[in-house]
Amino acid sequence: MRTRKSILTFLFIAFACCLWGQHARDSVPRKKTYIYLEHADSVLYNKEQKADAQILYGNVAFRHDSSYMYCDSAYFYEANNSLEAFSNVRMEQGDTLFVYGQYLYYDGNTELAKLRENVRMENIQSDSTIVTLFTDSLNYDRRKNIGYYFEGGLIVDQENELSSFFGEYAPSTRLASFNDSVKLANPKFTLYSDTLLYSTNTRIATILGPSTIVSDSGTIYSSRGWYNTLSNRASLLDRSQVVSGDRFLTGDSIAFDREVGLGEAFGNMVLQDTLKKVILEGQYGLYNDKTSYAFATDSARMIEYSQGDSLFLHADTLEMITIDSTAREIKAYRGVRFYRIDLQGVCDSMQFNTKDSTLHLFKDPILWNEKYQLYGDTIVIFMKDSTIDFVHVYDFAFAAQEVDTSYYNQLKGRDLKAFFQEKELERIEISGNAESIYYPLEKDGSMLGLNSTQSGFLTLWMKERKMDKLKIWTKPQGLITPIPDLKPEQKTLRDFQWFDYIRPLNKDDIFRVVKRQGPEQVKRSNKFVH
Repeated sequence: MRTRKSILTFLFIAFACCLWGQHARDSVPRKKTYIYLEHADSVLYNKEQKADAQILYGNVAFRHDSSYMYCDSAYFYEANNSLEAFSNVRMEQGDTLFVYGQYLYYDGNTELAKLRENVRMENIQSDSTIVTLFTDSLNYDRRKNIGYYFEGGLIVDQENELSSFFGEYAPSTRLASFNDSVKLANPKFTLYSDTLLYSTNTRIATILGPSTIVSDSGTIYSSRGWYNTLSNRASLLDRSQVVSGDRFLTGDSIAFDREVGLGEAFGNMVLQDTLKKVILEGQYGLYNDKTSYAFATDSARMIEYSQGDSLFLHADTLEMITIDSTAREIKAYRGVRFYRIDLQGVCDSMQFNTKDSTLHLFKDPILWNEKYQLYGDTIVIFMKDSTIDFVHVYDFAFAAQEVDTSYYNQLKGRDLKAFFQEKELERIEISGNAESIYYPLEKDGSMLGLNSTQSGFLTLWMKERKMDKLKIWTKPQGLITPIPDLKPEQKTLRDFQWFDYIRPLNKDDIFRVVKRQGPEQVKRSNKFVH
């Protein structure tokens, strides 16, 4: 540990020395050099007009170090090493930088050039492409090799046009910075920003302030990140958002590829479909704009809010797949738990189809409505206007209703259908080896006894959340046992389990991890047990 600390200390000192050395070099005043008049067709000294200046006319040329300046006429202040140039002004810095304008004031001591009126700066890149800056007011600092404007300007390269009120361009690094009313115009999109950095070399725009990117495929909102205008890829931070039609993708950070239409969100991802009234959430998610495929995982949650009562569903992984232009298929894998005021459920995996409004629950599914519990091998919920129409339990089906803490009405059979009216259970139909246990009640709520039946088919009608009437047929068998005579084993049908401890209690309880008690796999039977 001490050795590592010593190494880090050494590196810090070395880094600090490098910074100090760089600062020292930048702080050393440059040796003063002078402006030289290279050519002029005529030179005048007019003490009345410009007592301290040479007045120059015709093909005027100056040189300062490696920089050349040309104009039609000029005032040359040789004593203070400065000049004013007029009409058809041109500055040349080597063979890569050319600046044009109608007026120039140049101070040879500070190496600052101030150009005005129809200013154009051209920077020839290493690949022979040209970056051009347009403005009416440009200051060019030769010492720092930076040009900046402050009354509006435009920078143009092979791919983009960038404009702003304030701007700065460094020919040596090919970096430009923009502030206030920034606009990046590209044939495929337009970016509006408050603060933006742009590399004319890589064509990457770095977002440093509130920004909006608008294209035919959608809109991006971000306040920090970067956008590659060549590859149309972006990395967006600080709760950015990608909008495509009716779908909104938001995340702490987003990686977006416009060419393939793919957006990946990291941290507190939210994907909202305002048309279908569906929200997907998770710590990681993605959305493909071209295929309309969505994926969410890590604390994944789906919210369906088309009706007054929203459905909240959690699973390890959620998928949303577009079937056609209007229909969606939503799939949930591993540890499914969902909650709605009128409906709660758990299962291992789930599939919801918006086209026919069916919800399929697979592997150990359990469903609750009020005091009723349904479970079986597979459960299919048929929705109508986002409310329950009926429930179908296949192959093995069991329904139970809590009467008292230790007494439960029970129905069992091979196939079960439960019909709902106004979100309440109205009727249950059982086909194949139907069995029932129920407790008829007196008007005061006291139990008369236990009524058990066996038959081929059974239909139970409910009224005001209580059993109203029961119909059994095809060789029905029945037995009534008074409460005092009941043995413990008579109180439940085979395969009965009460799973209330698993039941989601509210929209936040869907994240609770609950293991089923008892045997992992119940040995089920649809045969009558005597």
